[in-house]
Amino acid sequence: MKIFIINIYLCIITNQYYQMKKFPILILVLLFAFTTSFAQNKYKLLDSLFNTLHQHHQFNGNVLIAENGIPIFQKSYGKADELTQRMLNAESVFELASVSKQFTATGIVILQKQGKLSYDDEVAKYIPELGFYKSITIRHLLNHTGGLPDYMGIFESKWDKTRFATNEDIIKEFAKVKPEVNFLPNAKFEYSNTGYALLASIIERVSKQSYGDFLSQYIFKPLKMNHTMVYRSRYKPKKIENYALAYVQDSTGKKVLLNSYGKQFYTYYLDGIVGDGMVNSTTGDLLKWDQALYTDKLINAQDKEQILRPSATTDGNKNDYGFGWSVKNDKTYGRIASHSGGWAGYITYIERQPDKNKTIIILQNNETPQTKTPVTAVRSILYNEKVEIEDLKAVHLSDEELAKYSGTYASPDFPMKLKVFVRDNALYGQALAEKQEAFKLDAYENHLFRFERAAVKMIFYPAQNTLDFSQGKSIKVLFTKEP
Repeated sequence: MKIFIINIYLCIITNQYYQMKKFPILILVLLFAFTTSFAQNKYKLLDSLFNTLHQHHQFNGNVLIAENGIPIFQKSYGKADELTQRMLNAESVFELASVSKQFTATGIVILQKQGKLSYDDEVAKYIPELGFYKSITIRHLLNHTGGLPDYMGIFESKWDKTRFATNEDIIKEFAKVKPEVNFLPNAKFEYSNTGYALLASIIERVSKQSYGDFLSQYIFKPLKMNHTMVYRSRYKPKKIENYALAYVQDSTGKKVLLNSYGKQFYTYYLDGIVGDGMVNSTTGDLLKWDQALYTDKLINAQDKEQILRPSATTDGNKNDYGFGWSVKNDKTYGRIASHSGGWAGYITYIERQPDKNKTIIILQNNETPQTKTPVTAVRSILYNEKVEIEDLKAVHLSDEELAKYSGTYASPDFPMKLKVFVRDNALYGQALAEKQEAFKLDAYENHLFRFERAAVKMIFYPAQNTLDFSQGKSIKVLFTKEP
């Protein structure tokens, strides 16, 4: 395995004052050439990063990276539909999962600007069915400091899973069960899907519109986000052009749609709920959204300061969450506002750097143990920092070369033995337990073998008769070959 260390050095042109006066046009041309060269280098490095991840089954999706509102990198990797082999493209629509929360929060901000609510109003003012929850305000829901329990766990144990659940069902179920709060309002931060689902219900009750219609009227249409909508593919299916289907990995390592798990699976029966998710969009539309937040088209400077302001909780800890955005300050990148999402096979991420006007948008439609969202590496490329890109060199080995890895391996830290053998000019592994099938390993240099579909990595040390076995991020075992 080779690790290529890519160093990007910023070239600096220095000239004496008289040279600048004598050759101003030449200097401008040189500066333009260097700027263009840097942009090309960034593009190549970003493409190398994402292409390497895609080749190793760690990335399937769309990427858009922008500086000053101009895309410097936009590309698609992989399929939108495994059955038809339809490929992703720049207009592919993804479900945003929790990245939707920033739109819910902005909907509340717009209603506040319209004078229809206040951030410090109690939730019970708009949802009187939950009046037994005292002192929880809209602001608490926005900041994830309300203390309400997670609705998903309640619905898992109490809901009739032959029916779709909606936001109104959350209200009815909470009113009936009256689950206790996890903590008093503003006592601490705890990420809450329940809070954002209730915020969507407040938007609907105050505006007298559906959540989707309100966002469309006040956000999507004004910004010409023509491919963005609130869409629930199971609850109210319809034809969406260029829709990216999402896949997970089953126990055999095969990509499957979550619908194959049946209607009793939580991503199916919870599909009617909005606010904590269910906004669907493209990378291009999300860049329009990002750039609109530098203007006063939707909200003003005071609103934006409110959105990106961390809150203080009574436990003394700083809550790095504003209204629908995680926020922090970095000594290199300045302010960073970001949000990630994961739901029903979609993995999403958006990052804004308001002080630098840089944007990172990453939308994926495969959620597997090996899926990666390489935000740190992208930032490094944007700022000409050192980047490590793993490039595995595949090798072809003869049966004789493969045979030295064969044997039965055991570990006191693992309940099953592992059999390694050669078949059809390839190395196979098999856990020695009932109904465990053999899996084919791909060979790479330096004694590395992988079964990508299940995120299995095996590094052999023939001289010591050992192998390092890992699967995903959680399983790491040292095996020793039996005599």
